[in-house]
Amino acid sequence: QVQLVESGGGLVQPGGSLRLSCAASGSIFSINAMGWYRLAPGKQRELVAHITSGGKTTYTDSVKGRFTISRDNAKATVYLQMNNMKPEDTAVYYCNGYLKRTISDKLEFASWGQGTQVTVSS
Repeated sequence: QVQLVESGGGLVQPGGSLRLSCAASGSIFSINAMGWYRLAPGKQRELVAHITSGGKTTYTDSVKGRFTISRDNAKATVYLQMNNMKPEDTAVYYCNGYLKRTISDKLEFASWGQGTQVTVSS
């Protein structure tokens, strides 16, 4: 399976911003529907934002108006812009979704990557 690699995490103060990126670890043909997830200590992994192949986006209520998911199909990369961040956004963030390795392959769900740590604290 193809693995996705997340980057861009770090420590930010409340009210600050971060931009996360997600790309495949190797060469792929295309990405399809993709999502950003987060896993906080003592909680289950939750889907934070989702984007379809056509660009339609959905968000969990707690991040609506603050987070924006976007994609660059030419680069097969997905982004998560996080603004006005809160301490409760602290978590390891992962991306995942469907992609094609080559033009003739079927869509497959990628392997989970290592994630990127986001910490919101003063």
